[in-house]
Amino acid sequence: MALHLLPSVHMLPLKRSMALVTSRSGNVSRPFQCMATEKISSNYNITTVRRSANYQPPIWHYDYIQSLASEYVGESCTRRLDKLKGEVRMMFHDKEVDPLEQLELIDILQRLGLSYHFEDEIRRILEGVYMNTNHGVCNKEKNLYATALEFRLLRQHGYSVPQEIFNSFKNETGNFKESLRDDTKGMLCMYEASFLLIEGESILEEARDFTTRQLKEYIKQNKDQNLSIMVSHALEIPLHWRMLRLEARWFIDVYRSRKDMNPTLLELAELDFNMVQAAHQEDLKQVSRWWRSIGFGEKLTFARDRLMEHFLWAVGIIFQPQFGYCRRMLVKVLALITTIDDVYDVYGTLEELELFTDVVERWDTNAMDQLPYYMKICFLALHNSINEMAFDTLKEQEFHSIQYLKKAWASLCKSYLLEAKWYYSGYTPSFQEYIENAWVSISAPVVLVHAYFLVTNPITNEALDCLEDHPNIIRWSSMILRLADDLGTSKDELERGDVPKSIQCYMNETGATEEDARKYVRSLISNMWKKINEERAADSPFSQTFIEIAMNLGRMAQCMYQYGDGHGVVDRETKKRILSLFIHPVPLHRDQLVKT
Repeated sequence: MALHLLPSVHMLPLKRSMALVTSRSGNVSRPFQCMATEKISSNYNITTVRRSANYQPPIWHYDYIQSLASEYVGESCTRRLDKLKGEVRMMFHDKEVDPLEQLELIDILQRLGLSYHFEDEIRRILEGVYMNTNHGVCNKEKNLYATALEFRLLRQHGYSVPQEIFNSFKNETGNFKESLRDDTKGMLCMYEASFLLIEGESILEEARDFTTRQLKEYIKQNKDQNLSIMVSHALEIPLHWRMLRLEARWFIDVYRSRKDMNPTLLELAELDFNMVQAAHQEDLKQVSRWWRSIGFGEKLTFARDRLMEHFLWAVGIIFQPQFGYCRRMLVKVLALITTIDDVYDVYGTLEELELFTDVVERWDTNAMDQLPYYMKICFLALHNSINEMAFDTLKEQEFHSIQYLKKAWASLCKSYLLEAKWYYSGYTPSFQEYIENAWVSISAPVVLVHAYFLVTNPITNEALDCLEDHPNIIRWSSMILRLADDLGTSKDELERGDVPKSIQCYMNETGATEEDARKYVRSLISNMWKKINEERAADSPFSQTFIEIAMNLGRMAQCMYQYGDGHGVVDRETKKRILSLFIHPVPLHRDQLVKT
């Protein structure tokens, strides 16, 4: 892997201790609890001492999930939605609208979460802009805002646009003109565009640094409240890295207060969001019934019960209503991953973990007898759920995917087992050694391999051959998930009793402070996005839908771990996000006008 690492130094074993810990629930630090369970011999009164991570119980219960209902369903909503969509399509065909206004329309539709309705229209407009001499009229006008918007939208949709398009905004010394500071709207647009860069694009690196400095200064002045809100939001996390559905929910409120707000676009966004939310609620109810039926919450009480959070992940990966089956299956995959992760991280003995890894690799229910009871439940649920998904693929596409799926699970369990061995031996791996295992143990390859079969039709031999070798799009997405997870969770996990993460491995190897280690890990995330941007623009055997899923997994990682462990500690920011996406509908603007 092409990761730039500092020279390795002598590694010292990590000393294990029974330190006070902070649980994933965020409770006050307390001694790490152990549980004595399972008599393992009839001749000797010997019990297995097991750890407990004191996980927070779920805050979303079955009856509550099943009670969810929406008024945004039925023929009347569909008719109104279709009428509004027709009015928006007319905007694309208005010959009096100039190219910049069409680009702005595309940008607004994307931010409002509506672009999936207008893919053909957007493709036609962008193709026309790209084919125009010098990539459209925007650059000819030397308008920073227009040029940056055109650049970002074209790159987002896979067009090869040179970074040199921004050279016209530099002075004779090769620096960006200081006069650009007065164009905050243009600066913000160039800032967002700079995150579409690939490795080696120094002009875009300079643009990012320059705009970041200037936008931070603008925030201090706070001249325009609406623009300041947009700038602060962008500086927190750039648009290109944001979880799409949360961005749409946020931008609907922002767009509502804009002076140039188009009432048709706003009503369509509000209605569509609520109708999609209704579809998501039905998905959620289905997977809730599945989760209850396998009984993990009652039988495997040591593991995290995080169904709603898994659903948030799945919606972050692919939200469009037509992909409901994919979403539901991904929730099952994520729930199984979390439970098995807790088996390896918390509950299982090393001997049991070796047995479980062997059974998963063999994928044979006849080998289950050697497993303890809790592992039998775990493996049988895994075996049956994944085989059922493979059966569905066989029915729909006449392709048997099980060999790819079970290989992905075996690789995951082997990576978990290696970390368990490091933990029990007190070994601290080098940074590179850790990363080479951790991009697999974060489970992203399992998620993405399943996603491939869930959204791909037809399945091609070229893509399958690539899938076998863990293609770059999977590797880079996995790296973002791993590094974002480490930034958000490593401290608590280490205190709870876990292997050192990337931050600790880097500190141990280089002598860096924690602050410097975190800065280095953040720089690696940025580099992974450059690689993903390049991969997206290259010829690929994978569909754009699958590539977008891989990118969305990286986006979802930065969302979930933005404020810490959003997957483990669920009663804070994660709860607010779940409420906004799945529980509370968007208040309709026309209803608000009636009330006022």
